[in-house]
Amino acid sequence: MEKANRTTYLVERFRKARVQLPYLPWALGLIWRATRGWTLAWAALVIVQGLLPVAVVLLTRTLVDSLVLTLQAPDDGPALQQTLLWVALMAGLLLLGEGLRGVAAWVRAAQAEWLRDHLDDLLHAQAIRLDLSYYETAEYYDQLHRARVDALSRPQALLENLGHLAQNGLTLLAMAGVLWGYAPWLPLVLIGGALPALAVAARFIVRFHRWRIRNTGNERRANYYDWLLTWDRAAAELRLFDLGDSFRTAYRAVRGQLRGERLQLARQQMLAELGADAIALLTMGLTIAWMVGRLAQGSASLGDLALFYQVFTQGQRLMRTALGSVGEMYSNLLFLENLHEFLALRPKVTDPSRPAPLPPGALGTLRLEKVSFRYPGSQRLALEGFDLTIPAGQIAAIVGENGAGKSTLIKLLCRFYDPEAGRVSLDGVDLRELALADWRRRITVLFQEPVHYHDTVAYNLSCGDLAAAPDARALAAAARAAGAEGPIQRLPQGYASVLGKWFGGAELSVGEWQRLALARAFLRRSTLLILDEPTSAMDSWAEADWLARFRALAAGRTAIVITHRFTTALHADVIHVMGQGCVLESGSHAELLARGGRYAQSWAQQWREVEGSSTRSTPSHRIDFS
Repeated sequence: MEKANRTTYLVERFRKARVQLPYLPWALGLIWRATRGWTLAWAALVIVQGLLPVAVVLLTRTLVDSLVLTLQAPDDGPALQQTLLWVALMAGLLLLGEGLRGVAAWVRAAQAEWLRDHLDDLLHAQAIRLDLSYYETAEYYDQLHRARVDALSRPQALLENLGHLAQNGLTLLAMAGVLWGYAPWLPLVLIGGALPALAVAARFIVRFHRWRIRNTGNERRANYYDWLLTWDRAAAELRLFDLGDSFRTAYRAVRGQLRGERLQLARQQMLAELGADAIALLTMGLTIAWMVGRLAQGSASLGDLALFYQVFTQGQRLMRTALGSVGEMYSNLLFLENLHEFLALRPKVTDPSRPAPLPPGALGTLRLEKVSFRYPGSQRLALEGFDLTIPAGQIAAIVGENGAGKSTLIKLLCRFYDPEAGRVSLDGVDLRELALADWRRRITVLFQEPVHYHDTVAYNLSCGDLAAAPDARALAAAARAAGAEGPIQRLPQGYASVLGKWFGGAELSVGEWQRLALARAFLRRSTLLILDEPTSAMDSWAEADWLARFRALAAGRTAIVITHRFTTALHADVIHVMGQGCVLESGSHAELLARGGRYAQSWAQQWREVEGSSTRSTPSHRIDFS
């Protein structure tokens, strides 16, 4: 039974190694594309450094024998000169070896920097290329975490493993030739003494890799707690609600589990390596004793003994190092699989093979017909049999309770996702028939939580249309349109002011950041304008000022405004009330009030609240459909 289990284990290891081998040429291709010149220099250094130790070993025998002759005849001037020459040559070789090590370190550092930048670029390009759906799954974040944390350094480590293997292999071939001259069985003893160490290394490399894969989620959770404890946007709530100790405890618990399992693996590996080291030392001791016996019999000189000692000790060390390099290569190939898997992911939302041309000029009629959609991994439909028509040039307000599908509608219009059933079309042309880049250039979106770019005000605005390279006049016009001109003028350097605390800039209020994002949206002269809660963070004065100019700003565009505020919805040509993944009712403000449906009920509720207070102004509260 034990023999069968061992055979199964070896077959499994061989199968896994065979699966990993294709990643070797793929990784070497990555390295070659990123660092061609440096790789050629690295290869030349590997060859020279591989042959240099053999020259040192051979010179050792000559030097020792020359020293013996000099000691036997101290008055022999030519012998002394010959010995000094060998000493000088040995010193030169040792000095050359040290110099080459320094040059090799510099070459490896250059390789590492170029390779890291190349891999970072590949990861960034892949992260941008992939669909939004990948960001909805924990599996994606596990893959990204493994690719960034584990795999970024692995190609360089693999190259170093190959370098050590090639260098040590060259040296070992020459060392084996020297040992063969003493006895044909000596190279076999050299190899056999190092095999237990290789078996131990291979076993624990596989165990460690399995442990890392199994604990990717725990490592990300530890990073999450660490991020919460040090994130500026969480600092206020952590203090107000006294959450710091709770997150510290959670972090310590996860780290404690990871630390305990990792140290247990390390302890088991240490004990196994001690046994392998004992076998190697016993083998080396017996072979050296054999050589000492030959010296006592007069069949070898002191130079032979010195050479043999150096060859065998260095050879065994090099053999173990070479075998260790093979084990590390296997480990790096296991982790390179993570990088390969991440880079092999492909977007699901893609361009058609023959994109249909977009009509020039104004945007046509948008129509969602019998659209059903659910998010990846979810059993619940976010939209089901959804129908909606938005004519060109219309300002449409979308209102409804949280979870009604309003944000999903935005994602489908931007074609971040494709519907599970039904279609989204422009003048009868399915959006899936259009080129993604062309379609998205027609769209501007103000998201509910816009990104705060920690850069200058000018750059924050320019992000709305970097391709157009907007000038100062265009930036100022967009800021004025969004009501952001006042906050910008109050900054010490105006449009050149750096925003955000990450790089020592000025911090804005939530409403000011929103107005800046709104200006960014207006800067992009697209034909479809989608605004998700555009006034949610504005005070009543800023909101009134912006709404007074909204229709003029949206002139010539199709606008979709998602809002919870009556004051915003009132400015739309038509209001669509959403609920349970479909449109419940549509019409103007007056038509919806006359219909007496969900919208009218919410309006009446808000008026009752207003009438119950001393305020007699038009309601500006959030629309509540709960």
